[in-house]
Amino acid sequence: MSQLAEAVLNGASPDEIEKAPLPDEYLALHLRAEDVTMFDGVADKDVRKSLRLGQVPMPELAPDEVLVAVMASSINYNTVWSAKFEPIPTFRFLEQNARQGGWAERHNRPYQVVGSDCAGVVVRVGAGVRRWKVGDQVVVHPVQADEQEAASQADGMMGEEQRAWGFETNFGALAEYGVVRASQLVPKPAHLTWEEAASNPLCAGTAYRMLVSDRGARMKQGDIVLIWGASGGLGAYAIQFVKNGGGIPVGVVSSEEKAAAARALGCDIVINRSELGITDDVGDDPEQVIKAGKRLGKLVIERAGRAPDIVFEHTGRATFGISVFVVRRGGTVVTCGSSSGYQHTYDNRYLWMRLKKIIGSHAANLQEQWEAHRLFERGDIVPAMSAVYPLSEAAEACRVVQTNRQVGKIAVLCMAPRTGLGVTDPELRARIGEERLNPLRGRTEGPERL
Repeated sequence: MSQLAEAVLNGASPDEIEKAPLPDEYLALHLRAEDVTMFDGVADKDVRKSLRLGQVPMPELAPDEVLVAVMASSINYNTVWSAKFEPIPTFRFLEQNARQGGWAERHNRPYQVVGSDCAGVVVRVGAGVRRWKVGDQVVVHPVQADEQEAASQADGMMGEEQRAWGFETNFGALAEYGVVRASQLVPKPAHLTWEEAASNPLCAGTAYRMLVSDRGARMKQGDIVLIWGASGGLGAYAIQFVKNGGGIPVGVVSSEEKAAAARALGCDIVINRSELGITDDVGDDPEQVIKAGKRLGKLVIERAGRAPDIVFEHTGRATFGISVFVVRRGGTVVTCGSSSGYQHTYDNRYLWMRLKKIIGSHAANLQEQWEAHRLFERGDIVPAMSAVYPLSEAAEACRVVQTNRQVGKIAVLCMAPRTGLGVTDPELRARIGEERLNPLRGRTEGPERL
């Protein structure tokens, strides 16, 4: 263990942390550029074969960056995409980033450290950092926005150079250390453990923008919101934002186990996909899309009283045409992803003749992330963590997500030696209650790894 890691884990003072020397290398889950063709012609692109755990060089900090000792991270589907090298190898993103010149050139390496969620301790700050200091406990907003672009002044997500950290950049979160911009930092909720806090930023921020933000569906009290994949990482936070905002979540899941998880989050109306006869190829058959849409619409009306005002979409090809069909006249389909395929087809008559809307949404800007964070601080929204793996088994955790065997989020301990650490407000934690804070704990298939 390095002197710096030892100082952080022992709760050393900021001055002691700053005096501890930086290690030349650190342990990280990463991809290698030499492997980008390894899955050519392979049906099962098993991410455990491409993700490597090993030492990588410690990068130099830019003036507007901080170095975070990563106590915990979590698995997102963007790491699965990176590790499959689909739809394109993310090394191309690193090359594009480097073309800006200057400090951006560091990102173009023959390796990429992946991961977009982080809770940890600031151990170094760049010369231009003003609002953060060594020793601060933080979570990391997963978007790197370019504050020098005009569009970013209105919405950080609208800049051409905004990037998803650890997906479109290097030096991500599934490691002992992460390099982030100061404009990505948010204070860690004091009542949460490292692993709980690390499970939230990407999925919670994304769901908040999709549903609550004025740039998303603008959900209001009483809205019926149909949530695909309601027991997954995005869906688990969508359920909570809908309930917290006075809406009515209607979850769609793929098994009775996942239905139970959705109910544990407060989703009173849950539909099993087996009731709809939906397979991953249904989106390719217009007749089957309409039939499935009619079945789904009937179930929603029977159980919720009317067609959904909003459909929360991220599964893509298999469900998108159904979503456009089933949302009410004048309703909104809001989408942030396409895990079942990017090429969507839908019957446009049901869009234009019934005055429906499709909104594309991507991650969250910093203000939206802070607004979502405030709800975590109050205990109104809680972590969707269901399991914890050590960094040594992070590739296996990615495989669980790749094969859709998880419920909610899988956390990964990076520098933290065990679960349960990082709580600095035990009184608030006790008031909220352990059961309330961990509604999904233990629900992911297989034994917890820690």
